[in-house]
Amino acid sequence: MTVQHWLGLARVDDVGVRTAHKLVEHFGSPEAVYAATLTALEGCGLAGRVAQRLRAGSGLAEAEREVAAAENCGCKLVPFASDEYPPLLKQIADPPLVLYVRGDAGILSRHAVALVGTRRPTAYGSSVAHRLAADLAQRGLVIVSGLARGIDSAAHRGALEVQGKTVGVLGCGVDVTYPRENKRLTDQIIASGAVISEFPIGTSPQPENFPIRNRIISGLALGAVIVEAAEYSGSLITARLASEQDREVYAVPGNITSAQSFGPNLLIKQGAKLVDNWMDVFEEFPAAARAQLLPPARRTEHQGRTQPLFESQPASGLSEDHKAVYGVLRTDQAAFIDSIFAEVALPQSRILSAVLELEMNGLVRQLPGKNFIRKL
Repeated sequence: MTVQHWLGLARVDDVGVRTAHKLVEHFGSPEAVYAATLTALEGCGLAGRVAQRLRAGSGLAEAEREVAAAENCGCKLVPFASDEYPPLLKQIADPPLVLYVRGDAGILSRHAVALVGTRRPTAYGSSVAHRLAADLAQRGLVIVSGLARGIDSAAHRGALEVQGKTVGVLGCGVDVTYPRENKRLTDQIIASGAVISEFPIGTSPQPENFPIRNRIISGLALGAVIVEAAEYSGSLITARLASEQDREVYAVPGNITSAQSFGPNLLIKQGAKLVDNWMDVFEEFPAAARAQLLPPARRTEHQGRTQPLFESQPASGLSEDHKAVYGVLRTDQAAFIDSIFAEVALPQSRILSAVLELEMNGLVRQLPGKNFIRKL
């Protein structure tokens, strides 16, 4: 497998991403596509002129120049068949043939959540995006956004502030800084996360590129959170794509008199999960993902293997926060989260964290409507 052939297919006129994937699936590899006969190519439904372009090696010369350009700007090329290509992104209908990556390509395969919104946020929106990104990043999630002004930038900064990981998905080449004022932010993301694109080196930020890149933002993530978005915001495109990709869709409610609240409030009406804290996002993830993101708080070594501290005699092994929460729960009657807040003299964020960790360790079970019950 050579990245040049993947890049070449992406450069052939009248061969879109979906057609390219169908050709590779049929012939077995991009190299085999280029080596196929005209008859075989036309047998796949290609027009004669397109088949002739492939037989003539169309796109390969441009691909060779692109490989050199990527090397010159310190960019890694990750083709679809690479082990480093993010597994979740492979599941969407039209995954990019090649990803251009500056930074750590490995984090693209970690559990992630997309957090996006308007370029003209209110102070409330910026604050919520920053706080939510920080809370989620602290718990091991990679924050994916579009490195645009406004909510996107606030989300990236929130993750970086807590030394979390974040990925910026660009609607231009990875060597192009857009917007220009985000040069320092872009450098910070590259240093500890990744900036990626499917567009060739040097591609300018054309308006039509941004809706195209939104499928990557949602495709990399377990779910997409919309913070603020006006009626015709591109963030609503991301939400629609996330739904089509069978990802979770979340929305932060806003002031009904604010134009920027139209998008998230509409999404909530349509069934998106209302979010007012990080736990609202976590609780919709598959159990396996939650277990990986929130391992037992402490572990002990016993007989040569690592055991969760809560595996036996739970009450004696709990932290003070866990004991406080566990102590107000019953085995015969569920407690609503608000009643736990009222009974436990701790900040809500610590209570939420304790409840979720107890659930992850099998001591608490969550019932519908944010009700919790002891399992022991």
